[in-house]
Order: sequence, then C-alpha cells, then structure tokens
Amino acid sequence: MPPRGDFARAIRCTLNHWQALLRFTEDGRLEPDNNRGERALRGVCVSRKNWNFTGSENGGHALAILLTLLETCKQNRVNPRHYLIDVLERIQDHPANRLQELLPYHWAPLAQSCGEHASTE
Repeated sequence: MPPRGDFARAIRCTLNHWQALLRFTEDGRLEPDNNRGERALRGVCVSRKNWNFTGSENGGHALAILLTLLETCKQNRVNPRHYLIDVLERIQDHPANRLQELLPYHWAPLAQSCGEHASTE
C-alpha cells in the first residue's frame, strides 16, 4: 500500500478523527450518521433553483428563516400550519424578552385562543 495513496489517506483521516467517530457510542442521543439532517435538507436542495427568485437578499434571508421554522416544527412533531396561525395571532402581545417561548420546540398552543388548531397533529 503506497503511503500517499487514497487508502492510506483514508486510514490516516480515520485515525486522526477517531475520538469524534466514536462519540455516538458515548452519548445515546447521537446517531452514527447524518441521514436525518440530509433528509431535512432534501426539500431545500430539490427546489434550490426556485430560491434564486426570492426578490432580494432580504427576501432570501426571510425565506431561510421561514424554512428553518417549518423544519423545526416537523422535527418537533408540531403541525406547521397550526403553529404559524397561533404564533402570528399572539406574537403582537407577547413580551419581547420571552420570544423563545414561541419557538417550535417550546411552543404550546393556547387552547382557548386557537380552538380548532390546538391539536399538534
């Protein structure tokens, strides 16, 4: 095996990153691959050409924020439509120093104010 060959390079890379490669064996919350992350990005990658027409750089940033919120909803088993309806109805009166409560992973619908969209399914 030549020391500068592709196989030798792959072995050196593996040995140099050994601790990081085994991190998932020490923490049960970690996965040994990034399939979940790649699946979450598939929709964005497939429609990448559509994002060229967001109108402006600010429009692109707004779209990125919206897509991030929608993907976070999906990962937290929150219905994105119900989430957006509820948050847009109450964000105006919500204290600015407590906006993190309205993020999808902390969000809880107000049963009395959102009635039909209180379900998270």
